[in-house]
Amino acid sequence: MDFSTQLDDLQQRAADAKTSAQAAVSESRDQLRQRIDQAKVEVDDKATQARQDAHAAADDARSKWAQLKADTAAKLDDLQARIDKRNDQVDANLAASDADWAEDDAAAAIDYAAWTVDNARLAVLDAIDARAYADELATT
Repeated sequence: MDFSTQLDDLQQRAADAKTSAQAAVSESRDQLRQRIDQAKVEVDDKATQARQDAHAAADDARSKWAQLKADTAAKLDDLQARIDKRNDQVDANLAASDADWAEDDAAAAIDYAAWTVDNARLAVLDAIDARAYADELATT
Protein backbone atom coordinates (compact mmCIF):
# COMPACT_ATOMS: atom_id res chain seq x y z
CA MET A 1 0.00 0.00 0.00
CA ASP A 2 1.30 3.46 -0.91
CA PHE A 3 0.93 5.48 2.27
CA SER A 4 3.30 8.17 1.00
CA THR A 5 0.81 9.26 -1.67
CA GLN A 6 -2.00 9.48 0.87
CA LEU A 7 0.18 11.46 3.28
CA ASP A 8 1.26 13.78 0.46
CA ASP A 9 -2.43 14.38 -0.30
CA LEU A 10 -3.10 15.11 3.37
CA GLN A 11 -0.20 17.55 3.48
CA GLN A 12 -1.50 19.30 0.35
CA ARG A 13 -5.00 19.56 1.85
CA ALA A 14 -3.56 21.18 4.98
CA ALA A 15 -1.54 23.63 2.85
CA ASP A 16 -4.65 24.45 0.79
CA ALA A 17 -6.66 25.05 3.97
CA LYS A 18 -3.98 27.40 5.29
CA THR A 19 -3.79 29.32 2.01
CA SER A 20 -7.57 29.60 1.87
CA ALA A 21 -7.77 30.91 5.44
CA GLN A 22 -5.02 33.45 4.81
CA ALA A 23 -6.72 34.72 1.67
CA ALA A 24 -10.18 34.82 3.27
CA VAL A 25 -9.09 37.27 5.95
CA SER A 26 -8.72 40.07 3.41
CA GLU A 27 -11.74 39.24 1.23
CA SER A 28 -15.12 40.91 1.12
CA ARG A 29 -18.10 39.12 2.63
CA ASP A 30 -19.37 38.27 -0.88
CA GLN A 31 -16.01 36.76 -1.82
CA LEU A 32 -15.97 34.90 1.47
CA ARG A 33 -19.47 33.52 0.79
CA GLN A 34 -18.27 32.26 -2.61
CA ARG A 35 -15.28 30.61 -0.94
CA ILE A 36 -17.56 29.02 1.66
CA ASP A 37 -19.99 27.80 -1.00
CA GLN A 38 -17.15 26.16 -2.92
CA ALA A 39 -15.77 24.60 0.26
CA LYS A 40 -19.24 23.28 1.11
CA VAL A 41 -19.48 21.56 -2.26
CA GLU A 42 -16.08 19.96 -1.72
CA VAL A 43 -16.92 18.92 1.86
CA ASP A 44 -20.29 17.52 0.77
CA ASP A 45 -18.57 15.44 -1.90
CA LYS A 46 -16.06 14.12 0.62
CA ALA A 47 -18.80 13.47 3.20
CA THR A 48 -20.77 11.48 0.66
CA GLN A 49 -17.68 9.45 -0.14
CA ALA A 50 -17.00 8.96 3.59
CA ARG A 51 -20.53 7.67 4.11
CA GLN A 52 -20.11 5.25 1.23
CA ASP A 53 -16.77 4.10 2.58
CA ALA A 54 -18.30 3.70 6.04
CA HIS A 55 -21.12 1.56 4.70
CA ALA A 56 -18.69 -0.60 2.75
CA ALA A 57 -16.41 -1.05 5.74
CA ALA A 58 -19.35 -1.72 8.03
CA ASP A 59 -20.51 -4.43 5.64
CA ASP A 60 -17.08 -6.00 5.91
CA ALA A 61 -16.86 -5.27 9.66
CA ARG A 62 -13.23 -4.35 9.12
CA SER A 63 -12.66 -0.93 10.64
CA LYS A 64 -13.58 1.41 13.45
CA TRP A 65 -12.25 4.21 11.27
CA ALA A 66 -15.28 3.87 9.03
CA GLN A 67 -17.54 4.82 11.93
CA LEU A 68 -15.27 7.74 12.76
CA LYS A 69 -15.58 8.94 9.16
CA ALA A 70 -19.37 8.65 9.34
CA ASP A 71 -19.42 10.61 12.61
CA THR A 72 -17.27 13.28 11.01
CA ALA A 73 -19.68 13.49 8.08
CA ALA A 74 -22.53 14.06 10.54
CA LYS A 75 -20.49 16.82 12.20
CA LEU A 76 -20.06 18.47 8.81
CA ASP A 77 -23.83 18.37 8.30
CA ASP A 78 -24.24 20.20 11.64
CA LEU A 79 -21.68 22.80 10.58
CA GLN A 80 -23.58 23.37 7.33
CA ALA A 81 -26.80 23.95 9.28
CA ARG A 82 -25.07 26.53 11.51
CA ILE A 83 -23.66 28.36 8.47
CA ASP A 84 -27.14 28.50 6.93
CA LYS A 85 -28.63 29.72 10.23
CA ARG A 86 -26.04 32.49 10.55
CA ASN A 87 -27.36 34.21 7.45
CA ASP A 88 -30.75 34.64 9.13
CA GLN A 89 -29.35 36.42 12.20
CA VAL A 90 -29.85 40.16 12.55
CA ASP A 91 -28.92 40.78 16.19
CA ALA A 92 -25.31 41.97 16.61
CA ASN A 93 -24.88 40.35 20.03
CA LEU A 94 -26.19 37.04 18.74
CA ALA A 95 -23.93 37.31 15.69
CA ALA A 96 -20.91 38.07 17.92
CA SER A 97 -21.74 35.09 20.11
CA ASP A 98 -22.05 32.91 17.03
CA ALA A 99 -18.70 34.20 15.77
CA ASP A 100 -17.07 33.29 19.10
CA TRP A 101 -18.59 29.84 18.89
CA ALA A 102 -17.48 29.42 15.26
CA GLU A 103 -13.91 30.41 16.18
CA ASP A 104 -13.91 27.91 19.05
CA ASP A 105 -15.28 25.25 16.73
CA ALA A 106 -12.58 26.00 14.15
CA ALA A 107 -9.87 25.71 16.81
CA ALA A 108 -11.35 22.40 17.98
CA ALA A 109 -11.47 21.14 14.39
CA ILE A 110 -7.79 21.99 13.94
CA ASP A 111 -6.97 20.18 17.19
CA TYR A 112 -9.01 17.20 16.00
CA ALA A 113 -7.21 17.23 12.66
CA ALA A 114 -3.85 17.21 14.44
CA TRP A 115 -5.00 14.30 16.60
CA THR A 116 -6.22 12.48 13.50
CA VAL A 117 -2.89 13.01 11.73
CA ASP A 118 -1.03 11.65 14.77
CA ASN A 119 -3.28 8.59 14.81
CA ALA A 120 -2.90 8.16 11.06
CA ARG A 121 0.88 8.15 11.51
CA LEU A 122 0.59 5.46 14.17
CA ALA A 123 -1.79 3.42 12.00
CA VAL A 124 0.54 3.68 9.00
CA LEU A 125 3.56 2.61 11.03
CA ASP A 126 1.55 -0.27 12.50
CA ALA A 127 0.44 -1.36 9.00
CA ILE A 128 4.01 -1.26 7.71
CA ASP A 129 5.20 -3.27 10.72
CA ALA A 130 2.38 -5.80 10.30
CA ARG A 131 3.26 -6.27 6.61
CA ALA A 132 6.95 -6.63 7.42
CA TYR A 133 6.15 -9.22 10.09
CA ALA A 134 3.84 -11.15 7.74
CA ASP A 135 6.53 -11.12 5.04
CA GLU A 136 9.12 -12.26 7.56
CA LEU A 137 6.93 -15.17 8.66
CA ALA A 138 6.25 -16.09 5.04
CA THR A 139 9.97 -16.48 4.33
CA THR A 140 10.64 -18.68 7.34
